[in-house]
Amino acid sequence: MKVAILSCNTGEGHNSCSAAVKEVFLNHGDSCDTVDALGFISERASRFICGWHTRIYRYMPGLFRWGYRYSEQHSKVFKKSSGVYKFLTAGADRLYRYLCDGEYELVICTHVFSALIMTKILQKYSPSIKTAFVATDYTCSPSAGESRLDWYFIPDGDLEGEFVQNGIPAQRIIPSGIPVREKFYSHIDKEEAKAQLGISAGHKHILLMCGSMGCGPIQKMVEKLSTVPQIEASVVCGTNTRLQEQLQKEFASNGRIHIYGYVDSIPLLMDSADLYLTKPGGISVTEAMVKGLPMAFINAVAGCESYNMRFFLDRGAAVEADTPDALVDHCTRILLDDDERAKMADSLKRIQPANAAQTIYRKLTQAE
Repeated sequence: MKVAILSCNTGEGHNSCSAAVKEVFLNHGDSCDTVDALGFISERASRFICGWHTRIYRYMPGLFRWGYRYSEQHSKVFKKSSGVYKFLTAGADRLYRYLCDGEYELVICTHVFSALIMTKILQKYSPSIKTAFVATDYTCSPSAGESRLDWYFIPDGDLEGEFVQNGIPAQRIIPSGIPVREKFYSHIDKEEAKAQLGISAGHKHILLMCGSMGCGPIQKMVEKLSTVPQIEASVVCGTNTRLQEQLQKEFASNGRIHIYGYVDSIPLLMDSADLYLTKPGGISVTEAMVKGLPMAFINAVAGCESYNMRFFLDRGAAVEADTPDALVDHCTRILLDDDERAKMADSLKRIQPANAAQTIYRKLTQAE
């Protein structure tokens, strides 16, 4: 089977999901390519959208929050007649030619924008091609209901009603979980993981990470955590080099604070951690769930992440607080309470689905 995965570079979550799905298809001997759907409008348009998405997400979260709420309340934004829809689907003809030239049999969309582009192709050309959408947040994103694909893979069965309410036919919905890469399903003993990272076995270890963009009040929280002698903290700054440089300078002499930039060792860091302090991005919280790692949430951006946060809070697998200081106090208390962390980990085990990428593969290839 020849598969095209249509992602978008608006944050690494969609690309991480794409990588997890691609991994399983390649492991089964299929041909699979991942492309930026927005690039078919133009490379310049893709850079513009993704660049502004990053700037707003990192530096103007209030504007991001307002935009998401507005799109939820005004569904006409993504209707066929809207300027937004026409702009997002402007590359449909080029994408169609790409799919035809590549003789692709299956298209998987990991972003609502690519699902809209693919919907226009289906309506205009009626190609003989199987299509699917993979949700990367614990909610039905605005505009998903405007798409018309064959299958919709969603994070949890409890969310099915929300997707139906937004216009997705129930018979096309598969509660699969959110795909994460295979390496997150391998586990290293916590003490061994700590030893590999140079973390004292006698200390509790907290992992701080606010997405690939390193947003949120990280610096303030690390400063407060650094005063607790029983705790070591690892901070992953992602692509936020400014934050990385600031923290490295401030904590250069503190052996209990470990600063990282963009890394590929997240599974090892999660295995070594006792608690994960993060913004509730759909992929990162799913990776932690697979690892059985209790979470504390920074609601730095809101929007779809508010729904991710609520999903895990309601199931007893995470905590939140109204201020950075209060959140650090929560984290300190939980780190020093083995029983509470064990209860949170048990909650994660109860809601963890089977390997989502494998579920998606089986469903999309069962007729092959």
